[in-house]
Amino acid sequence: MSATPVESAVQNAHSGRVPLSLTARLAILFALLAVALLLGVGILLERAVDSHFDELDAYDLDAKMTVIGHLIGTTDDEEALELLPQRLKDAFAGHDNLAVVLRDADRVVIFGRRLSSFEPEQLTGALVGGTERGWVRDGRHFISRVREFQLPLPETPTLHAALALDITHHVHFLDEVRARLWFGVSVAAAFAALLGWLAARQGLAPLTRVTATARRLSAEQLGQRIAQHDAPAEVRELAEAVNGMLDRLEASFRRLSDFSADIAHELRTPVSNLMTETQVALTRARSAEDYRETLHSNLEEFDRLARMISDMLFLAKADNGLLPRPGEAVALEAEARALLEFYEALADERGVQLRLRGEATVVGDRLMLRRAISNLLSNALRHTAAGNTVEIEISRGESQAILRVCNPGAVIPADRLPLLFDRFHRADDSRSGRGEGAGLGLAITRSIVETHGGHIDVQSADGFTTFSLHLPLGPSDQFHGQQGAERR
Repeated sequence: MSATPVESAVQNAHSGRVPLSLTARLAILFALLAVALLLGVGILLERAVDSHFDELDAYDLDAKMTVIGHLIGTTDDEEALELLPQRLKDAFAGHDNLAVVLRDADRVVIFGRRLSSFEPEQLTGALVGGTERGWVRDGRHFISRVREFQLPLPETPTLHAALALDITHHVHFLDEVRARLWFGVSVAAAFAALLGWLAARQGLAPLTRVTATARRLSAEQLGQRIAQHDAPAEVRELAEAVNGMLDRLEASFRRLSDFSADIAHELRTPVSNLMTETQVALTRARSAEDYRETLHSNLEEFDRLARMISDMLFLAKADNGLLPRPGEAVALEAEARALLEFYEALADERGVQLRLRGEATVVGDRLMLRRAISNLLSNALRHTAAGNTVEIEISRGESQAILRVCNPGAVIPADRLPLLFDRFHRADDSRSGRGEGAGLGLAITRSIVETHGGHIDVQSADGFTTFSLHLPLGPSDQFHGQQGAERR
């Protein structure tokens, strides 16, 4: 199967030539469609005109042959036979586009008119009744009709009549139609290509703006956006997608920049402490006990650095989907109770009570879920004054388990609640640099919960702050949850 012009153009472009632009391809496609449409209409029109002329010519020949038949049919005696040529001459007077020859059975011409229009063999050869043919003579086009007639005389002789109709004017008209058709098709194709090019250029103008915007983008300039007000629907969707991508990139770069600055700030303190203590230790000779104290102090800073680096690696794995897929049944009540026993000594030291109620089972990774609950519990103990109680409440819904960690304390402003889960963020800036963590705990907790297909939220009002973990229930708890919903 032969390739279409558009396919050939694309193949040529891929074979080493410069690829055609989308605007050029659309313009070529418009021109080809216009040519195909106009050619189709023109061919139909030409055939309709040709068929109409054929019908007119056939009608003309039949009408004149009928006249000849009528005149022959009224030739019923010798006198009428002698007058037949004159009668035929009178009948065809004024018909300059018609040639007539009438011969008897011996091929003797009884009547002839414009015999030069016929071919020689038509005047001397046998005439077969009913045949029709066309020919060109002296630059003129003719068609003929032949018929036999019987004279109404006693001998009933047979006569052969041949008519030749000059159709040159019809042929010239059709040739002119074809010429004008090709001219019109060529002009229309050129206009279609031009209009297609203009329409494509105008329609694809937003794509040009996309390109221009993309060229201006850099890590320092992500604020560029593509105008959408005058873009067509298809390009508007692309512009919206690109603008959305730029929004996400800008937010990611901003978080990355803030993250890098926070990392530098958080690492600077322990590194500075290590350098200072080491320089002080090296200023003069010291006893083994002094060096041991310095090393213990440095070990604390190294431990802080190790924990910070471990947390950042955990968050990097979470961002890239590298955390293990949870797949074991985890009893939240058992994990929470084990953590309460672990933090019991710290709670007693701070004069804070711990309380746990409820139970539920989820599918997940036990160690990661324990780490998430531990982060919330540690955070609650850090912000709870002596004499108060930190509560862990576990409940079941229809399809999820909810673990709430609630502690009394200062109310966090509503505008700062969404920022609590950002990395290195602290609700109270005054605690920064006091060894109370790097501000990664809540970010890690959110990553763990989202890895398990859940989400985390926080509320702070009326002197209480509550963090809620929403996690999908395990199969058995889902069944009990549905039964409880049906009973309700």
